[in-house]
Amino acid sequence: MRYSDWAPIYKGILKDFGFDGAKDDEAAKLASGILSHKLKAEEKTITQEVEKLIKGKRVIICGNAPCLEREIRDREKEFDVSPFSHDCVVIAADGATSVLLRNAIIPDLVCTDLDGIIADIITANRLGSIIVVHAHGDNMAMLKKVLPALNENVLCTTQSKPLHNVHNFGGFTDGDRCVFLAKEFGACEIELLGFDFEDEQVSERKKKKLKWAKRLISDVL
Repeated sequence: MRYSDWAPIYKGILKDFGFDGAKDDEAAKLASGILSHKLKAEEKTITQEVEKLIKGKRVIICGNAPCLEREIRDREKEFDVSPFSHDCVVIAADGATSVLLRNAIIPDLVCTDLDGIIADIITANRLGSIIVVHAHGDNMAMLKKVLPALNENVLCTTQSKPLHNVHNFGGFTDGDRCVFLAKEFGACEIELLGFDFEDEQVSERKKKKLKWAKRLISDVL
């Protein structure tokens, strides 16, 4: 997605939530600096690897709604085989990583703003997952802590203006950023598991985020 197309949506998000865009810019620059020191020339290779992984493939995106584990088991019973077969790509939205690992599934990619269980995200990274870390105004302390702990299989994203090594593929929440990522890199089919846009057990702020996620996903699927 071109930033010129995303920018009006981003402005609407900033207004709706009262976020400070300058803080998002600061977080993107922080992530860029850490990556520049950490990866040097390897960043381009990671984006190429993501494209090679996703392009033309069926992608299963796992959200972190409470229904995820049940939906995984329902799919296994329905097809008498794991839905996460070798011919698909699995992308986890942040905390869904823990559920997948608990079910012996290693996601190919994890999109996270570092709100999930960090030990599980690092474990997935060690087992081969590419971690797509989202930098925003509220997680700068976690960026400093976690980015250096990840191996070279890492990308960074921002919801503000992208930098040379911090990307903006579109998306706001972890779940819809997974969808935008899959679309950006040419997935031929996208299936959602563990998404509940009408969850009444969450805070009002989370409900607002779910509304945005539903809207954004419906715009691209």
